[in-house]
Amino acid sequence: MHRITNTGRVNLGHLFWLRSLAIIGQLATIAVVEQFFGVHLPLPAMLAIIGLEVLFNALTWVRVASARPETDLELLGQLWVDLAALSGLLFLSGGTTNPFVSLYLPSLAIAAAVLPWRHMIWLAIFAMCCYVALGFDSVPLNMDNPANLFDYYRAGMWVNFMVSVGLIAWFVARMSNALRQRDAALGEAQQRLLRDERAVALGVQAATVAHEMGTPLSTIAMLTEELRASAQHDKGLSPYAPDLDLLEQQMTLCTSALARLRSRASESSHRENLEQWLGGFSEQWRLRHPHVKFERLGAPCADACVDDTTAVGQILTILLDNAARVSRDSVTLAALVSAGVIEFEVRDCGPGIAPALRAQLGATPVDSAQGGHGVGLYLAFSAAARLGGSIELADGVPRGTRAILRVPAASSSSDSRETLR
Repeated sequence: MHRITNTGRVNLGHLFWLRSLAIIGQLATIAVVEQFFGVHLPLPAMLAIIGLEVLFNALTWVRVASARPETDLELLGQLWVDLAALSGLLFLSGGTTNPFVSLYLPSLAIAAAVLPWRHMIWLAIFAMCCYVALGFDSVPLNMDNPANLFDYYRAGMWVNFMVSVGLIAWFVARMSNALRQRDAALGEAQQRLLRDERAVALGVQAATVAHEMGTPLSTIAMLTEELRASAQHDKGLSPYAPDLDLLEQQMTLCTSALARLRSRASESSHRENLEQWLGGFSEQWRLRHPHVKFERLGAPCADACVDDTTAVGQILTILLDNAARVSRDSVTLAALVSAGVIEFEVRDCGPGIAPALRAQLGATPVDSAQGGHGVGLYLAFSAAARLGGSIELADGVPRGTRAILRVPAASSSSDSRETLR
């Protein structure tokens, strides 16, 4: 993320290292042509220019280490200094007859990658002016054997070409990669924003429906009490006493769910021990589906905690409800704690998920063959993302579906790491 959110800072760091390589290359080139090619250069003046480059590069390193963000004008100044130093060295070594004169082009390519077009134009004009000036006046090369000038020129052009290709490929490729990462991050942020907007809209609708359910639930509760009172005197209603008990249990679950929805809007999340919370959650879910064969596997880590038990409980409730809808014979819930992550696995023995449908689940509400509309699963994916976790849907063995919820663990012990089966 550092490269994406602060691209200028990365560009300035690149310029520092490129200038460092350029200084090394300049010193190496001067040493080679002096020792092996019989070329006599004005060393004091050239070394003075390189010394100024070293000083400027040291100041650039201090600037890179600072926390203040860079500006386009600052980057323009950095490249301007590089072109000025290159022009000075070329002036002292033959001007436009120097095979390294085309090093202007990599510098301009780098400028085009990091600067706005209006700044790039000024730098291009400066480079053209320097090139024209070098064509009119420069210090000619002093060689022991001028007859070998063409061979030296070809060798210099070959080296210059390789250096130019390396500079352009390395720097522009790095910049393009940074831009691609930024575009990918922006696209992901847009998708996350769209998903959150949908989740908020569905949450508002859920709150509205919960408010509207209050009156019908109160009416049902009142009728249930009247029927129970009548059953004490009417023997014809006595056989329905167990059904009335079940109805009251389900009514209690509905009112508890509405109460949790109201408290969720007004209270902040709280941390609970995973083992204690998961035990109470499992017993509460059994009451919701008394006819489903439910089993909780393993014993969670005693040191692990859940940061937001309300949100995690809502997600698990959705996953377990979906599993119970397709598989009444076997629904299991397992927990695993490892490397700072709590992994909940909900497994059923249903027909599984069609491959064509799996890619859409969690991305948008999808109608299912069991009569559901996929809203709960969509909200579960959104809630898991807000918690910094994820949901994975996989095939069960030998059949069925595995829904895996992963959320960050809040461990009371830094060394807590335990695998549960």
